[in-house]
Amino acid sequence: MSILRRLLALAFVLPILAGTAWAQDYRVRSGDVLQIEVLEDGTLNRSSIVLPDGQISLPLVGSVRAAGRSLAQVQEELTARLAPNFASPPTVFVTLSALAERVPSAPAAERTMDVYVLGAANAPGRVDVKPGATLLQALAQAGGLSPFAAKKRVQLRRVDKSGAEKVYNFDLDAIERGAAGGGATRLVSGDVIVIPQRKLFE
Repeated sequence: MSILRRLLALAFVLPILAGTAWAQDYRVRSGDVLQIEVLEDGTLNRSSIVLPDGQISLPLVGSVRAAGRSLAQVQEELTARLAPNFASPPTVFVTLSALAERVPSAPAAERTMDVYVLGAANAPGRVDVKPGATLLQALAQAGGLSPFAAKKRVQLRRVDKSGAEKVYNFDLDAIERGAAGGGATRLVSGDVIVIPQRKLFE
């Protein structure tokens, strides 16, 4: 994230949280987007959405509980768990990139579902969609894919009633060309759409 974008993000977030002690007092919630930066290894830098189960994930670390904790606590755990991979403890920064929407309950006829878009979308985070919304509709509400998206490796992650996660793969490039189906896949509340970043020669 550039310095300008970081300043703009802070300009938006700080008034919402208010007060000089916001970083110490704020507790992360599902749907928040955290910006993670590791000075010693830029490949680990990323925006990470807090999933419905309260977890975030990072290469070399795996899943880490974020919901209900302060930004400092998340930062400390990431630093500790990354440390074995570096000659000396790495310098890790965790900041709040976007707040999950806090919306009042809507009338039953207007209820929406929470779907989460993670990765190379123009506006990643929680997306409120109407029941029956499709994969393409949710991506459109997330601002579409960024130029760096690996469109052929989009994933839909869904947790069933038993708690098991199922992963469905989609080729958005083929879907857009009409060469493959899947764009009309109906979403359910809690679905997570993962859009990886494109590799160098992909």
